[in-house]
Amino acid sequence: MRWITRGLVAAGLVLAVGLPLSQGASAATELLQNGTFTTSTASWWSSGNTPISVDAGRLKAVVPGGTANKWDAMLGQKAPAIPLHQGRNYTLSFDASATASRQLRTTVQQNADPYPATLDKLFTVGTTVQHFSFPFTSSMETTIGELTFQLGGLAGGGYTVYFDNISLTDNTGGSAAGNPLEMTSGFYVDPNSNPAVWVRNNPNDSRKAQIESSISTKPMGRWFGNWSGDIGASVGGFVGAADAADKLPVLVAYNIPGRDACGGHSGGGAGSPAAYRSWIAAFASAIGNRPAVVIIEPDSLGDFNCMSQDAINERNGMLSYAINQFKDNAPNTWAYLDGGNAGWVAADVMAQRLVGAGVANARGFSVNVSNYYTTAASVSYGNAINGTLATDKPFVVDTSRNGNGPGNDWCNPPGRKLGAVSQVGGGAEMLLWVKVPGDSDGSCGIGAGIPAGTFSPDLAIRLITGT
Repeated sequence: MRWITRGLVAAGLVLAVGLPLSQGASAATELLQNGTFTTSTASWWSSGNTPISVDAGRLKAVVPGGTANKWDAMLGQKAPAIPLHQGRNYTLSFDASATASRQLRTTVQQNADPYPATLDKLFTVGTTVQHFSFPFTSSMETTIGELTFQLGGLAGGGYTVYFDNISLTDNTGGSAAGNPLEMTSGFYVDPNSNPAVWVRNNPNDSRKAQIESSISTKPMGRWFGNWSGDIGASVGGFVGAADAADKLPVLVAYNIPGRDACGGHSGGGAGSPAAYRSWIAAFASAIGNRPAVVIIEPDSLGDFNCMSQDAINERNGMLSYAINQFKDNAPNTWAYLDGGNAGWVAADVMAQRLVGAGVANARGFSVNVSNYYTTAASVSYGNAINGTLATDKPFVVDTSRNGNGPGNDWCNPPGRKLGAVSQVGGGAEMLLWVKVPGDSDGSCGIGAGIPAGTFSPDLAIRLITGT
């Protein structure tokens, strides 16, 4: 848990009294990734003579003896680069202990020669855990900041040091830590969505004006899967463009192995659980500290009746891993594990499946993704799921195609219509266009001959007119 520090200040050190962020603490934006070391040392580096690992949920560093300078044994974080703004107020805080008392050094500095520092502090660790907090005002403007802990330069022998709850916050600007809604000025309109690309490529088509005004200029999700190429570059480019525009992007992670196990039109996914873990870890790391909303693996909890118990257990492990990647490495992302739709799995059963897949560590869950149930029915379903969960979780509803309610089928049924555009509230935490309107569900219904995920202007026009 992240803590805002309050207490007695002496020589730049705050002896902290733990106060959760939810209890009226001042707003701040987290700049580091994986500061709690739940599963790995991802995002952290160390010098070759100072191996690091996770030990009981802490970062463990084995430091050699006999080094001449403090920087001869180091660890820190520099990728993705940490932005620093001259005149802004920041706070570096962490818990630390060691196998012997040692005086160490920490810096927040520019990651370029001659490595000027805007924070440079000595601190002494002992054999009991202490909480350290160093508020400072940045003296530099840079996009390539880094945090270091310099552990060498000691006359004594080697030792082991432990760190936990490492946090670097930007305390200026009024954005609540971890709240992407308050860090942006609205939802991101993807200029390279399938309908936007079609509009650009078909300037003389009679359907262009309607599709442009009703669909391509609206915020919607971008889906990522095994078609996305280098997932880190693909996600990073999309989120970076949204961040540059001060907008909130919606992303869909859709690459679970054995996807659409009941024989639907969207089969595929990563080749193995190990490949999926690598893929989703790169996905989360590419978002980094930037604000985002992520829908995790639509339909992944709906088709258990087509899976063995071993396959279910394996899938739950992958989903739990995915959730924790966003929790640890994308601190300003709200991640929602998909919870099916109102007509598929009973709410009490879906609640059990969400729990089994680790929803406790996600922001919440999503409903109605790529489906057509009305917002009222979807909100009722989400509330029914929460009625079974031990603790209520926020949920979001896909409203991209639910304006006329459900049809007789889930796969390109006729007579459907666009629903409410992306917005906060509406009975859920958010209403979102998760599915891209006009993208086919598969070669079925009124989309016969159109593969899943392919944009069709005819399907788009039908959604606009509702006929």
